[in-house]
Amino acid sequence: MNLDVKDPVLARTLLDLSQTATINDSLKLGKAVLGELGDVNHLHKASVEQAGFAVLKAPDIPSILVETAFISNPQEEQRLKDSSYQDKMAEAIFQGIRGYLAKNPPLARARLAQNP
Repeated sequence: MNLDVKDPVLARTLLDLSQTATINDSLKLGKAVLGELGDVNHLHKASVEQAGFAVLKAPDIPSILVETAFISNPQEEQRLKDSSYQDKMAEAIFQGIRGYLAKNPPLARARLAQNP
């Protein structure tokens, strides 16, 4: 989205619209990844949560932060040390991202933004 406009109110509005769309995409991406992770490990929370971390505030691309386990939990810490478990978690994250992108191709979104 081109935010190079002279009117500051319009620029803030466009940025807000862009961020809202990105947050919605981030939630969809998080849901796709969470669904895959649930096949590998017990989920502590069954739904995607939001947080105000700087790494999650990109205005133009979906962002997620994945918690794979709690190292304060001895059983989860042991699983995190297991290379087979690490591979399963990485594959689940990959499949979640892949599934999200299959339903939300980046090029289609770029074309929609250019030709509303």
